[in-house]
Amino acid sequence: MATTQSAGSPWWDRDTTPGYILLTATIISFLLLNAPFGHALHEVLEHPFGTVGIGEGAHPLNLHLVINDGLMVIFFLFVGLELKRETVEGPFKNPREAALPMAGALGGMAAPALIYVALTAHEPAFLRGWAIPAATDIAFALGVLSLLGPRVPGGLRLFLLALAIIDDLGAILVIALFYSTHLLGWALGGAAVTFLVMLMMNRGGVTNLLWYWLLGLVLWGFMLLSGVHATIAGVLTALAVPMRDAAGKSPLISAEHTLKPWVQLAIMPIFALVNAGVVLNGAGFDTLLHPIAAGIALGLVLGKPLGITLATYLAATLLKQRTPARFAQMLGMAMLAGIGFTMSLFVGNLAFGMGDLATPVRFGVLGGSLASAVLGLLVLWYFTRGQSRHHATLTPEEELAEARGVLEDIDAPPKP
Repeated sequence: MATTQSAGSPWWDRDTTPGYILLTATIISFLLLNAPFGHALHEVLEHPFGTVGIGEGAHPLNLHLVINDGLMVIFFLFVGLELKRETVEGPFKNPREAALPMAGALGGMAAPALIYVALTAHEPAFLRGWAIPAATDIAFALGVLSLLGPRVPGGLRLFLLALAIIDDLGAILVIALFYSTHLLGWALGGAAVTFLVMLMMNRGGVTNLLWYWLLGLVLWGFMLLSGVHATIAGVLTALAVPMRDAAGKSPLISAEHTLKPWVQLAIMPIFALVNAGVVLNGAGFDTLLHPIAAGIALGLVLGKPLGITLATYLAATLLKQRTPARFAQMLGMAMLAGIGFTMSLFVGNLAFGMGDLATPVRFGVLGGSLASAVLGLLVLWYFTRGQSRHHATLTPEEELAEARGVLEDIDAPPKP
């Protein structure tokens, strides 16, 4: 979980930093791919320098595979650690507290998918990308929200964080269920046995993280061969990491904080550098209006805010709960959730690869994410004018909550 850092924090520890770095990496990727040597760069990324795996599970080994199936495992490990912490000791352990962001996340995944399907149903081959606009990029969304400072209600920021985390869980399940191909039974069996051993280590009180990382590497190897996307190994490894040791310390929170700068400042920018660029040569209005590009962009810009807002207010009415902010502020937050970027690009790559359809995918993701960021920022800026700045006191409370791994009961004194 990212917290709102004060202006005196180091630049690398501020909420806005990951977003700025991702934006810079995207611009560099765009410039590189449209440079005279852009085609050569693509060839370098795709050039095989060996194979990984055996038999039917063999894959050509290239830089693109190393980044998307290797480095991104660490990204999913980080997301998995965050999900487990929020479920075990955070607000998700209380079903009532988790109900509103969960409803919002489900609505925010369903509506964009329906819009995409409606615009691409005439071409069955395009339907494989239905999940592309269903994801939210936590780093970018929180980074844009932080530009408004303490005028944003603290509950709204935590709601966006919770919604984005549940959204990530949904994306992980979608990848596992719908983007796995050519399943190999023996490799799946090896992965299952490895994961079982890791769970037994957890139950047996093993807290040395080195053993989990070593077995996680084995699990990744089996997943890569099995046909289930290898990044799922990161999530499963996170689920096996112990939350607390006998002394009450948290190996999981320690691992999460260690991985956080590497994920946000290195792995995500590298992924963006390789996957976010759009080749303009030959791209015209037909590309901008391509059903895939239009489906993704409209799914992010319209589907996300509509789905999140309607589902959240429906759940609030049924459960007789108050929303964390006024309607207009909730709508602005829901617009920011339309910033898909990292996860949307990742799913787009799984759906269509690096072929001809990669360009409309990137146009849709980048265009939809940019429009969502601008619209969400403008709506929140307008409807938080004159907002009391007492929300600035949320920062130390959030930092205490993160240190303890607990979001509720933040006024209670820390445990000895």
